[in-house]
Amino acid sequence: DDATNEHYSMFFVEEEGTASSFLGVKEVIEARGLFASLYTDRGSHYWHTPEAGGKVDKHNLTQFGRAMRQLGIEMIPAYSPEARGRSERMFRTHQDRLPKELAAAGITDMAAANRYLREVYLPAFNAEFLQPAQEEGSAFVPWIGGDLDDILCEQ
Repeated sequence: DDATNEHYSMFFVEEEGTASSFLGVKEVIEARGLFASLYTDRGSHYWHTPEAGGKVDKHNLTQFGRAMRQLGIEMIPAYSPEARGRSERMFRTHQDRLPKELAAAGITDMAAANRYLREVYLPAFNAEFLQPAQEEGSAFVPWIGGDLDDILCEQ
């Protein structure tokens, strides 16, 4: 969350892609509600990019892009070095901390690692790095649209 630095969803998967991105969005919507926009890298599961390193095609949507459009969530592709730097710094923080914490806890399998993320790491991370929002209230809107699995899927 750009306003508070809060992390809402975090889990390990074999490979990042459409299915894992759907799962992360689903977790956030079920826990918090719909959000207005999602800032992403230009990975192929988020965007079609006709020319390597070029602009994304906002009209030829991926399955993920189609689902976000159905939900009314604006997707924003990351172009600026500042935006990439911010996310890369956060990834480095997690990549530095997590292996050490998992090893110290004796965790060696993905199921246990995901439990640790959900029950220990994510709450502790948010407690340490969460910043108060400049305004009171929430921009999340309760989800009342039925089964998210009907949207957050490949069609």
